[in-house]
Amino acid sequence: MTNTGTNQEQVAILPVRWRLGRTFFNHAIQRPSLAISLLIVTAVVIISLLAPWLVPYEPDQQILLDRLQSPSFSHWLGTDHLGRDVLSRLMYAGRFSLSVTAISLLISAILGTTLGAISGRVGGLLDEFIMRTVDLLLAFPSEILALLIASMIRPGALTIVFAVVITGWTTFARLARVRSLEVNAKEYIIAATALGLSEAKIIQRHILPNILPPILALFFVRFGHLMLGIAGLSYLGLGAQPPTADWGLMLAEAQPYMQRVPMLVLAPSSMIFVTALSVTILGQAISRQLDPVK
Repeated sequence: MTNTGTNQEQVAILPVRWRLGRTFFNHAIQRPSLAISLLIVTAVVIISLLAPWLVPYEPDQQILLDRLQSPSFSHWLGTDHLGRDVLSRLMYAGRFSLSVTAISLLISAILGTTLGAISGRVGGLLDEFIMRTVDLLLAFPSEILALLIASMIRPGALTIVFAVVITGWTTFARLARVRSLEVNAKEYIIAATALGLSEAKIIQRHILPNILPPILALFFVRFGHLMLGIAGLSYLGLGAQPPTADWGLMLAEAQPYMQRVPMLVLAPSSMIFVTALSVTILGQAISRQLDPVK
């Protein structure tokens, strides 16, 4: 019964993994919004990665004689208050925003999923302690809590990652615990327990692989929302620090000059909005494929 139950569960998961790419691209062809979002996200990622070789100017190069210029053939998106090329900084800013968002969310997902799986499997006092900690953190708005944590530490990329992880792991832990409780009722888990497998091996071999699809779905759905939050922290001066190129920081620096050179505000705000919206649309599509029940 053990082998049969395990094989049946693996058969239920493998088709989702193998068919995800083909089904996703079929949906992208049928839905223009999804196809456009996929193109935008792909373009932003590629341009951000290749920014050192694509930018027309160094992002921190200051030419004070050219400060606050409107878009022209020399500077396609104009220059900022220090004479830096806006297009070059915009391309470099994607590297910071995307990488910090991805790292923060990845750590949150790993930590939350591990604790949630352990909580659902072990139960008892450990489950009570983890879940009461989750409830305590969820009692406060995550944005306010992250803002409070970031304001108490030296601003920077590491501060953002720390603040996001402290506030972000709880959602993954709660979902992982719920799915872990569902998996615990399966016959192959009961058989594995009867065979004497340790709790660590049961969690590693049977529980984590079977709760992974909804966790991945949540990861992609939260990516766009988190990117907006990180841009907000940088805008408030608690994230990226000058002269680092970051969309939120660029927006904050441009605010005093928005009437004179509107492009200084339009460029970073448009990138934040379009990228976050595109990632959210992709995340919802991926969520429907990975976790149809949701």
